[in-house]
Amino acid sequence: MSIRPVKKLIKSKPTTEGAGVHLRRAFGFGDTREFDPFLLLDDFRNDVPEDYLAGFPWHPHRGIETVTYVLAGTVEHGDSMGNRGSIASGDVQWMTAGSGIIHQEMPLGDHAGRMHGFQLWANLPSSLKMTPPRYQEVKSNDIPEITDDDGTHVRLVCGTFWGKSGPVDGIAADPIYIDVSVAPGRKKTLPIETTRHAFAYVFAGSGKFCNASGPLAVPTEGVNWLDTAPPAQADNRSLVIFDRGDEVVVQAGDEGIRFLLVSGKPLQEPVAWYGPIVMNTQEQLRQAFTDLERGTFLKNAKD
Repeated sequence: MSIRPVKKLIKSKPTTEGAGVHLRRAFGFGDTREFDPFLLLDDFRNDVPEDYLAGFPWHPHRGIETVTYVLAGTVEHGDSMGNRGSIASGDVQWMTAGSGIIHQEMPLGDHAGRMHGFQLWANLPSSLKMTPPRYQEVKSNDIPEITDDDGTHVRLVCGTFWGKSGPVDGIAADPIYIDVSVAPGRKKTLPIETTRHAFAYVFAGSGKFCNASGPLAVPTEGVNWLDTAPPAQADNRSLVIFDRGDEVVVQAGDEGIRFLLVSGKPLQEPVAWYGPIVMNTQEQLRQAFTDLERGTFLKNAKD
């Protein structure tokens, strides 16, 4: 067994999306190769309603799949296929945009004003870019939860892990997407197939990844030139990108650690990406925007 070393440690960065939603972007709109088959991860945890209520009004997607995982609050969804619904704390929405979909996502928050969650974009292979769109909504009670003997707790959003399978199926990137909680001071080893690209995103507590007795990887971006004190551990809003290996080791800090652990099989295909549309060539990208202008974007709309 080989422990995956940490390739990069990055802090998510503030940005604004949709109609003015303030969020943090862990990665996206850059070089996609080290995240392949994933394209983007947004952390939309926010406790100020004015910073998120404008939401994400009607907009198109083509060539990707999106997964939205809600921790607190409610997101109302509607799309051009006629789907309507809402996802609340612990729920997951997986949308395959395929050949084209137009949808909206409107965050409402909870009674305390909290709107917490994540959205991940997964690329579609060229053979499925124009597949019919589809929508999967999974309620919290249908997501398997596993507690190991040492108290490590896993919510299995997608894929197969520790002998159990998540409720979302038919995803082209064949992802494994888990929400992991490790108790204070515990050291935990988690398996990941060698052929997969993998990352962790910490959103509570702190800890060290890889060999906990060795030095922490120094962040490769996102610090000021005057900063001469690298962090002692990966904490809230830290993105950890792993190199090759077949297992991840994490040493939880004094308050424990909770993080998303996501892996997928690389597509190794060219990426042509602008805004909400991701294709393989510039010609395909131009055609998508031409379709939008001409009103022919929706190829598989319901009658």
